[in-house]
Amino acid sequence: MYGRESEKGQTGDVRLVRMNQYDGRLGRNNGSSYGRRYNRLERMRQRRRRRIRQAIFFLCLAFIFMAVGIFCGTRLVMADGSVSENVVVMEDIQFSSGANADLGDGESGEGGIILPEEPKTPLVVIDPGHGGEDEGCSREGVLEKEINLELALLLAGKLQDLGMDVVLTREDNATLPTLEERVKLAEEQGADIFISIHQNAYDEESVNGIETWYCRGNDDSKRLAQLVNMGAVKKTGAKERELMESSDLYVIRETTMPSCLIETGFLSNREEREALSNPAYREKVAAGIAWGIEYYFQPKTMYLTFDDGPSEENTAAVLDILKARGIKATFFVVGENVRKHPEIAKRIVEEGHTIGIHCNHHNYKEIYASVNSYLEDFQAAYDAVYEVTGVEVKLFRFPGGSINAYNKDVYEDIIAEMTARGFTYFDWNGCLEDASKNTTPEQLIQNARQSTLDRKKVVMLAHDIVYNTTLCLGDLIDQFPEYKMEPLTEDVKPIQF
Repeated sequence: MYGRESEKGQTGDVRLVRMNQYDGRLGRNNGSSYGRRYNRLERMRQRRRRRIRQAIFFLCLAFIFMAVGIFCGTRLVMADGSVSENVVVMEDIQFSSGANADLGDGESGEGGIILPEEPKTPLVVIDPGHGGEDEGCSREGVLEKEINLELALLLAGKLQDLGMDVVLTREDNATLPTLEERVKLAEEQGADIFISIHQNAYDEESVNGIETWYCRGNDDSKRLAQLVNMGAVKKTGAKERELMESSDLYVIRETTMPSCLIETGFLSNREEREALSNPAYREKVAAGIAWGIEYYFQPKTMYLTFDDGPSEENTAAVLDILKARGIKATFFVVGENVRKHPEIAKRIVEEGHTIGIHCNHHNYKEIYASVNSYLEDFQAAYDAVYEVTGVEVKLFRFPGGSINAYNKDVYEDIIAEMTARGFTYFDWNGCLEDASKNTTPEQLIQNARQSTLDRKKVVMLAHDIVYNTTLCLGDLIDQFPEYKMEPLTEDVKPIQF
């Protein structure tokens, strides 16, 4: 159980060279005029050779800097299509004509280099609750303080295997740090996150499951708690209880870094008590918590995309939710709707979202009648977006996807023509299925969750003209704490059917 109040407790080959009077290497000791001319010619040759060597040196140096610059670009595209942001641009490199090129002092500016930042190793403080004479809750000789420490040690090992640094607030069962000491340790160590491990108990033996607490009003702590709770439930198959928020739990209230407190089971429940006494089950619990922590620091990527808008009310509601969450998305718009709702289209752009083309009007038979008919429809939508927002769109999405029942005879030619014109299309690999009739907000969230299949990169299809989508969007975002939400750009490797 958790604490609520402050309390105490080599060598090279040698060559012999025979000299003669015509050998320039005799220098001034050679008195003949031929020798003097030879000396001048040799000095000229030496200068030329020196210049050539210098030129080759600087060319090689330039090549090295160019290679490093490419490797250390502002956005490093990974093998799975995700983008690493933990690099700094190396630009405006200039070389002086002298031997000592000015390589700068490590700061940005004319003639300087900015090298890649060293990736920071996350530091996790793990707090095994209770200890010493404070056993925590217990049933039939199973002590909470001992289960907490066993889980903490297992978790520490798994996090270290993942390359993280770990500090425990206690490393044995005889020690009882005060709540203040636990918080102070985390603060002094400069922890990136704080995880407190506990067990639960209740008068009613049937009560069971995993629950995780975070401090009210802290979004980072909430996301951490969601991931830790999700991972533990995922790995163990235990009952998932509600995510809990509170301002009463001292260690998660007083720590300044993101923090959470997980109750991994009820010792008052016989089945969970026996499970938590089993080393194999504890391995699963620790693996689940580690899963959550890993994705807290290294999230996967989801691109929220909305088709068919804009609409006045629904798109505005979507934009309100995204703005409140600090999320950027992608809107594949319909030209006719852009003309009907220009202010919404402008707002999409002004608030930093990506805008792309879906079509001008949603008549599949007309759009896909021929390559020319598709191009005409696209041009009309393109013109609408440019006239209203000033954006020269580069991204688009086919109505019905790039391969569908209406375009099977023309889609390859359309793709070839659009690619030649410099446009990029995106399909999807996740979907709310919100274009279907008679769906509830809960079903839409379930559809989205099931369709991702734990992929590292998900392009999620939704429709901002559907009312139920606006109703569930906030909860939908909460269902994917292991993902960072990003807008599509030309740099993103497209998902295509």
